Amino acid sequence: MTKEQRIALVTGANKGIGFEVARQLARKGFHVFLGARKSEAGLAAVQKLNKEGEKEDYGKGHSGLAVTFIEIDVSKPDSIRRAAEEFSRKSDRLDTLVNNAGILLDDDKDVLTITPEIFETTLRPNTVGPLLVSQAFVPFLQKSDAPRIVNVSSGGGQLTDGADGWAPAYCISKTALNGVTSQLAAALPKFAVNSVCPGWVRTDMGGSNATRSVLEGAAGVVWLVADAPQNQTGKFWRDRKVIPW
Repeated sequence: MTKEQRIALVTGANKGIGFEVARQLARKGFHVFLGARKSEAGLAAVQKLNKEGEKEDYGKGHSGLAVTFIEIDVSKPDSIRRAAEEFSRKSDRLDTLVNNAGILLDDDKDVLTITPEIFETTLRPNTVGPLLVSQAFVPFLQKSDAPRIVNVSSGGGQLTDGADGWAPAYCISKTALNGVTSQLAAALPKFAVNSVCPGWVRTDMGGSNATRSVLEGAAGVVWLVADAPQNQTGKFWRDRKVIPW
């Protein structure tokens, strides 16, 4: 890892949008810490990217991909703490944190009948987790000359057009995540802290009928990490455009 190389941590990156974000950032020359809660899945994802990297020349004087697995379950404070300690043994700086990990439960169907367990289980990784991960990694981000936090949210969390009844616990968790984004942006004026909606993406969560590929879904996240102006903060984005909260 060189002083010039940008460093990113992506949570929930063993599959879906997170994996594609990790892949694209690594191809851009980032050293990517690929976060996953299960070591077997995370190590398999790293191995897959490393094999891809062996076959390609990505220019800019380097070949191969720089990807490192880090075990992190964002729903568990102890796991977050251990991940920060593990990260500190590999790097003293982080340039971008991508809070991507999240869940959508099958029983999340009706706001009038969802149980406290469904609601709390959803909020823990989708809202509380990103806040706790951000808190844990801010000391490393503060050593970057352009620190960024990107929270992967959802248009389902928008309040502007009102709810449509779909997956209420999930949608509320993303509304609250947008609140976390706003608060972090206010508390960290030298950071670029933003939420991003990737759209309806064909992943395990989005399903096979979704309108966007994983590549398309990851594009807006990668742009906020690698190319968006540093002075853009405290906003909600989709397709590189600001959208209403």
